[in-house]
Amino acid sequence: MSNKRPLNFLCVTTYHKGADFIKSCKAEGNNVYLLTKKKLEHEVWPWEAIDDVFYVENWNQSDVTKGIAYKFRTIKFDRFVALDDFDVEKVALLREHFRMPGMGRTTSHYFRDKLAMRAKALVEGINVPEFTALFHDADINAYVDRIDPPWLLKPRLEASATGIRKVNSKEELWQIIDVLKDERDNYLVEKFAPGDVYHVDSLVVDSKVIFSRASKYLDTPFEVAHGGGVFRSATCKIGSKIEKALTQMNIDVMTAFGMQFGASHTEFIASKETGELFFLETSSRVGGANLAEMVEFASGINLWGEWARIESATLRKETYTLPEVKNQHAGIVVSLSKFEHPDTSSFNDTEIVWRMDKKWHIGMIVVSDSSERVMELLDSYTQRIATDFHASIPAPDKSL
Repeated sequence: MSNKRPLNFLCVTTYHKGADFIKSCKAEGNNVYLLTKKKLEHEVWPWEAIDDVFYVENWNQSDVTKGIAYKFRTIKFDRFVALDDFDVEKVALLREHFRMPGMGRTTSHYFRDKLAMRAKALVEGINVPEFTALFHDADINAYVDRIDPPWLLKPRLEASATGIRKVNSKEELWQIIDVLKDERDNYLVEKFAPGDVYHVDSLVVDSKVIFSRASKYLDTPFEVAHGGGVFRSATCKIGSKIEKALTQMNIDVMTAFGMQFGASHTEFIASKETGELFFLETSSRVGGANLAEMVEFASGINLWGEWARIESATLRKETYTLPEVKNQHAGIVVSLSKFEHPDTSSFNDTEIVWRMDKKWHIGMIVVSDSSERVMELLDSYTQRIATDFHASIPAPDKSL
């Protein structure tokens, strides 16, 4: 650890997450300030690692900017960090206002705005599903006449599968566009390509991907969000053809989008018809849904903690060293439960390394040297959970 003055990190999140980032940042000898929503003040934050906390009731960019400017009089902030997808653009604007190092608004759009991602990927020669913005009527008509349905209507700025709708005809699309009215420019339409969805979770230093782990969603986030299914993911077999292809495509995306340092979670789809890989979306953050825990149990790398170390080393102009990486395989299964505190004692395989502790949920992570063993356990657990524990609720319709 450097003996230079502690750096002042302002961690911004409007959700309860990022505890490992905050703890790691503090362990690196920095001061950590948290800016979050007032309604989250009673959540279990790592208070021992937080020097001060600032609350906002509702995010108003102008008010937040003024509030930080006031604090800046006595605290010389060195870095602003967005811990959640929804905060990436807000924090990019703050960086630009205070001339803070890190990702500005233009680059942040590539990691936040689904239309910006696709347009940039297309220009850079990265495979993306065929898409169109909803700006110009003639372009939309030309697109739907050229590309067979079904299509997916996607909000440009929502995270994960929120607000995505499947559209089966030109008439249905125009009905939706008519309902969207002045909000239509915040959406895009793309070809619905059935296939397996993968995610690559990675760390970047000096514009180079220094760590990544490729995994496969065994049920896509869209299916889980809209069908109330069981959420499952498993790391790809190390050294397999698909793992190598995903690792390389992730490098291509990070390079094309100008990622300089930090953590990213990127999603791809392998076409059922051709096996071809397509880029779906990326983000400049750690993946949600406990995927970071799955990656850590497989690799020994805590993405949140290492991201904080990367931020600190970059700012201090010090060399960052990645801890030793393990090459095991891991998988996660999570479901809503019909029990408030489900009893998981009947799941007693030695490969279980983590159990979800959340009311009305059941979940486990398993680890093995064998990817086949991971899949065997996940399949068995999924059947048992579906029979004995599973509950589902309809997805909120945020699309219109």
